[in-house]
Amino acid sequence: MRILLAEDDSMLGDGLRSGLRQLGFQVDWVRDGMAAERELSGGEYAAAVLDLGLPAKDGLDVLQALRSAGVATPVLVLTARDAVPDRIRGLDLGADDYVLKPVDLHELAARLRSLVRRSHGLAQEVLQMGALALEPGTRRVLWRGEEVALSTREFDLLHALMRSAGRVLSREQLEQQMYSWGHEVESNAIEVHIHHLRRKLQADAIQTVRGVGYRVNPQPGV
Repeated sequence: MRILLAEDDSMLGDGLRSGLRQLGFQVDWVRDGMAAERELSGGEYAAAVLDLGLPAKDGLDVLQALRSAGVATPVLVLTARDAVPDRIRGLDLGADDYVLKPVDLHELAARLRSLVRRSHGLAQEVLQMGALALEPGTRRVLWRGEEVALSTREFDLLHALMRSAGRVLSREQLEQQMYSWGHEVESNAIEVHIHHLRRKLQADAIQTVRGVGYRVNPQPGV
């Protein structure tokens, strides 16, 4: 799951990026409001963590500009501003959740997963399709009740497809969701990961829509 982190404090930003990566997120980190607005306007992010006290452009102004432009990416506001009027204004401008500093990393990760679930209309933590179940919090995949060992990239690809159940995702869309800045992506990386997933699950667990992309079989293993 790829997210954008907008935080100008170098120590906090580095800690959050490292910690969230260890918990399975792909994190791009920007340090000012203008950069945050630019990346969220054009990037394929599952969610964003937005500090309010950003240089160049305040976080609330960034949020207002994004929502006015129709950008629907879920935004979790990270702030030291604990006054109720500030929180109300942020929510009214389109924030989806708030976390006050200092932040617990595991709580932040859980709230991000919750935001992404809600943005895809999912009520539960476990994603279930036929005999296939995926648990984002524990990064476990069960196939016909048995746990399947997946690599980090295989899990991320399957997670992206299951979050978008019913939709066909192109190779480019999958790459944008799976890889943060600085990662070189081999031209056939997605195809290789899909081949491995089909071998570990079943041949038709992931379907190819010729000329378009890939989707999860609505009832794999059934």
